[in-house]
Amino acid sequence: MADRSFLAWPFFEDRHRDLAGKLEAWAAASLPVDHADMDAACIALVRKLGEAGWLWHTGSEAGEALDVRTLCLIRETLARHDGLADFAFAMQGLGMGAVSLFGTPAQRTWLSRTRAGSAIAGFALTEPGSGSDVANTTTKATRVPGGFRIDGEKTYISNGGIADIYVLFARTGEAPGAKGLSAFLVPAATAGFEVVERIDVMAPHPLAWLRLENAVIPESALIGSPGDGFKIAMSVLDVFRSTVGAAAVGFARRALDEALARVQARKMGGVPLSELQMVQGHLADMALEIDAAALLVYRAAWTKDQGAARVTREAAMAKLHATEAAQRVIDLAVQLHGGDGVRKGSIVESLYREIRALRIYEGASDVQRVVIARAMLSNMKGNL
Repeated sequence: MADRSFLAWPFFEDRHRDLAGKLEAWAAASLPVDHADMDAACIALVRKLGEAGWLWHTGSEAGEALDVRTLCLIRETLARHDGLADFAFAMQGLGMGAVSLFGTPAQRTWLSRTRAGSAIAGFALTEPGSGSDVANTTTKATRVPGGFRIDGEKTYISNGGIADIYVLFARTGEAPGAKGLSAFLVPAATAGFEVVERIDVMAPHPLAWLRLENAVIPESALIGSPGDGFKIAMSVLDVFRSTVGAAAVGFARRALDEALARVQARKMGGVPLSELQMVQGHLADMALEIDAAALLVYRAAWTKDQGAARVTREAAMAKLHATEAAQRVIDLAVQLHGGDGVRKGSIVESLYREIRALRIYEGASDVQRVVIARAMLSNMKGNL
């Protein structure tokens, strides 16, 4: 059982502690699921999470803010039990984040479906030539009578191939670079929308390369105003980047649990590994990494929930440290398992594969360092 003493931290209210307890019981009874058919498993998880009410937290009512602490607690708990369940939950929130924050009443009808688990969401931002460099987006949205024609390609799109609806970013040309992007709501059934290739990665999730050719969507598909796309994308990431750190903490807690069980059961020289000071040092390092990561994650989430307009620096710190720390924790867990740690199908081996992508998606670790440094430099200039 993972350490839950952090729930007593002042970042949380009683409603968060109550939710965490109920989710823990649900996850223990419902997870993990069989991943043999990844698409089917992901679709089933969305349905189960929706029926249980957990997906309701992935969106917000018009004019209300998302509760980031709740999002983080749910992702941490699900990640500890089943990485694919965390993915299924997270994508419903990230995929519809733009609609939660900026959507019209008509667009929010999709949000009601994704929160119920009856529709699957996707977030189409990355392109073959632009990952973290969003300003380099080349997919074009050209005005046509009654709407827009979308032409371009997106890649490494989570839920690609199984999503019913995508929030897609394209260049509308109001200004150069980031200022000329807009956000659109694009149903997967749109004529001209094609899944070119499914992408296999080391920790299997539904990912795809998408192509849009002469894909015409109505004016009502535009989210916000023309040229608001970059602002919308960054606002969504400002909320959900902290939750990536929370998922990393969940993976790390599971790795520590597995390591603790291993070193108490395994003997060397007639004594449990847990009695060796070198092993105790590793366990201490793992616990320290996890607590430091969790503090950064829940500080960022609490700050956003207190009404901060932006938490770019805090969220970047949370994601950067939590994902890097979780990699180190999981690596130590593998080491403490010896040969069994690298055996395909073992829990720590799967965690080793799961954590790696978190250091890349929603802004790679080096990008987060740039974000943090620029925030500090900007603050210094403002104080001169």
